Amino acid sequence: MIISRGDIVYKRLQEEDIELLRKWRNSKDISRTMIYRENITREMQKKWFDSINNKYNLYFIIEYKEKKIGLINGKDIDWEKMSMETGVFYWDKSILKSHIPIICSLIFGEIGVRVFRLTAFAKIRKDNANARRFNKLLGFEVYKDIDPEYQLYKMNIDSYTKRSKVIMKAFNILLPKGKTNFLLEKKDYDCGIAQMIEKNMPEIILNNSENTDKGKMFYF
Repeated sequence: MIISRGDIVYKRLQEEDIELLRKWRNSKDISRTMIYRENITREMQKKWFDSINNKYNLYFIIEYKEKKIGLINGKDIDWEKMSMETGVFYWDKSILKSHIPIICSLIFGEIGVRVFRLTAFAKIRKDNANARRFNKLLGFEVYKDIDPEYQLYKMNIDSYTKRSKVIMKAFNILLPKGKTNFLLEKKDYDCGIAQMIEKNMPEIILNNSENTDKGKMFYF
């Protein structure tokens, strides 16, 4: 699965990328923001990848101008209740104070919440002021306290719509002109997630697709 808009490209996580991901996930700057902070071994990483390489999880390597800069995900997708847990982190520090993180989240939010009407949840450390501020900007609202350290935030189509004027203004200013390309590849059909995506895709988008030599392409 490949999603692209201008210079931003999401590529569904593949096994050949998990060592790169493990390297950055174990780094001090990133691990300290996570629930699990212990060192992750090769064996642990492979076992984790095998557990999420299915129709209930979408993990994407984010590329900007063909450079891998981070990871964004929708995990534990419940296709009956239409919900998922989201998360993102960047290892390329050069983009952190730029507009790139907000663009990446806007594209992901538009697809997950507006197009597929999924309710998104995010676990955020209470002492992570930047993450809390960033997610509120996107439309997340505090849902409940998980424990003394974490809060669960929630965003659905209603809370997203409340922020729609701000979000669409950001879209129009920051996003490159053109459409978002959404490619489903053979391996996506093999694991079953492509079928779930097509089943829940609005008819207007289903009818605006074409078969290519790389897979089935949709345009948003």
